[in-house]
Amino acid sequence: MEKRPLVPPNVARLKAYQPGKTAEEIAELYGLERVFKLASNESALGPSEKALQALSQQTLGVHRYPAGGRSPLKAALAERYRVRPENVILGAGSESIIACIVRAFLLDDDEVITSEGTFLGFNILVDSRGVLTHRVPMNEGHRFDVHQIASKINERTKIIYVANPNNPTGTYVRKDEFEDFMAKVPDHVLVIWDEAYFEYANELEDYPDSMMYRHDNVITLRTFSKAYGLAGMRIGYGLAHHSLIESILKVRLPFEPSVPALVAGHVALSDDDHLEHVLEMNQRELPRIFNKMKELGLDPIPSAANFIMMRRPSADNADAMVEALMRRGLVVRGLRPFGFLDGIRITVGKPEANDLLLVSLVEFVHLHHGFEG
Repeated sequence: MEKRPLVPPNVARLKAYQPGKTAEEIAELYGLERVFKLASNESALGPSEKALQALSQQTLGVHRYPAGGRSPLKAALAERYRVRPENVILGAGSESIIACIVRAFLLDDDEVITSEGTFLGFNILVDSRGVLTHRVPMNEGHRFDVHQIASKINERTKIIYVANPNNPTGTYVRKDEFEDFMAKVPDHVLVIWDEAYFEYANELEDYPDSMMYRHDNVITLRTFSKAYGLAGMRIGYGLAHHSLIESILKVRLPFEPSVPALVAGHVALSDDDHLEHVLEMNQRELPRIFNKMKELGLDPIPSAANFIMMRRPSADNADAMVEALMRRGLVVRGLRPFGFLDGIRITVGKPEANDLLLVSLVEFVHLHHGFEG
């Protein structure tokens, strides 16, 4: 009898997600008293105080299983987006919903299309399924080339994934591009519009809110991990035609998300004042960082999210900058895992953190003047 491998080849080939170092690890490594984490696109202002208060009152109920299917959060999302509760699915972050989509819809001979240089979580999940995935190069603006993606569609295409705005570049597909692209996608192809940074981009005149178009073959994914400051709670949601939601629910874990996550998400959704405060700070601080980077010749990529990506002259230069910033107590993200060997992504922090960042960038540029190899 032929011996079959315990681990399928498509799983054996995968590399596990490697999170960046924590603030505590950096503090211990370099003997620092103060460390700012600017690596994971978390909200610098944290969650709503109202959400924290609601969480503190929820501890007595954690011995009960969550009622996610009938939760106040699901009802509130349905009301906000003017859909029925059957059009809403909740998950432990949007990645959990992507995992369910992969399980629910992909067969062995199906194909997937996405872009190079996009969200690691999607790439890991779809590669674990072992299907053929076409990754289209980005255009010169570090944006999804949806025209080229549309040209790759064939009879085996089952899923197309678009992150809008994209992580880690911060760039986005415009309204005209969205409309032209969707007109070319057959009804049998499911398009995932991952809008994790929707709140930051929504005020842009040419940014397409995918929920405004109501395509039956689109699932819109959003999260409470970014602008709402609930990354540690793991709570996200999807919006789609009820037939898509029904299929995804069949393969989802039965009691997800958790009771605390449902409570925190519901209260955070209603705290418009806190969200406005978060967005105001980002609108003020992101241009300040971006403009200083341009002044220093660092060539940042224009971002519609809460982070900025730049590409350095070489991988060695990028590594040197990451190391220099960490020594100053600034944890940033090197982008080797995303395929950008020379890339760095920096989350917008509070003004104090951003002040230190800008001073440190000036120091690095002066110290490494002429080091372009």
